[in-house]
Amino acid sequence: MLAEAVTLPDIKQVISLAEAGIRYAKAANLGTEAQNTAAEIAIRGKRKAGEVLAQLEREQGKRNDTLSNVGQSSEYAKVLEESGTSRQDANRWQTIAIMPEDKFEDHIKQRRDGGQELTTAAIYRDAIQATAADKPPAPELPTDKYRIIYADPPWKYETFGVSVSEFYGGSERHYPVMTIEELEELPIKNMVEDDAVLFLWVTSPKLNQVWGIIKAWGFEYKTSFVWDKVKHNFGYYNSVRHELLLVCGRGSSTPDVAKLYDSVQSIDRSDNHSEKPEEFRRIIDELYPRGRRIELFARRKSDGWDIWGNEDA
Repeated sequence: MLAEAVTLPDIKQVISLAEAGIRYAKAANLGTEAQNTAAEIAIRGKRKAGEVLAQLEREQGKRNDTLSNVGQSSEYAKVLEESGTSRQDANRWQTIAIMPEDKFEDHIKQRRDGGQELTTAAIYRDAIQATAADKPPAPELPTDKYRIIYADPPWKYETFGVSVSEFYGGSERHYPVMTIEELEELPIKNMVEDDAVLFLWVTSPKLNQVWGIIKAWGFEYKTSFVWDKVKHNFGYYNSVRHELLLVCGRGSSTPDVAKLYDSVQSIDRSDNHSEKPEEFRRIIDELYPRGRRIELFARRKSDGWDIWGNEDA
């Protein structure tokens, strides 16, 4: 049935049958091998479903393998709605689908040979690690000195593999993440001038851990901007619609231009994972027109800025 299934509804029917088999094997105490026989079919079905979803048109008639740019009226959105597929399942299945075939097969073989349960959660976790490992390593940090630092760190979240929104969490799907310790160890202190300013993005879950990074990089916290994203995101304690841009100083760090911007900037977020509004860069450029500037963990080149990171420039 799985070999013959070509549409998402047909594939989902096979997945449903296989998952019913898993439940029956558990209830009837048939053992791990019987349970894994059904689980393997379910997992292969989810991989095939992810391959089908990856081919659907997103926004502006384009296909996208980054799991972003999903318009509400796109073919992708319509198929999800008509098939009753959640965004969470769709994202997980596509992550499993882009897992290298050799690593996918090794995962199944090792767990079955070792008498371990085959689960979607386990292969999803390995798929995230496998796809992140395929990313190129970041280049060496520059040896020049800079006055203005702008950074949006690739935070590693402890809620590993848990996400119910393609716009929140699951950072490993999009770029190699870094632990707090790895971020603290970056020799940023060596590349800043005696008088410098750091603009550092942080999410609320990481707020209690960011202070060590600021100190390790040679700065002190001064104040912050709040980005009101307007659109809500999934959260564990509230519906998240903001992110913080911390302003940190070293030596003399007051702005060159005596202009006071509103500390809360309400700007619709884009559908690209973790993308920040260019309005904040414009604010930085206006307040600090003098001095060399660099963006850390940059995704693209901006006029007047040096960049460092492993994303395409």
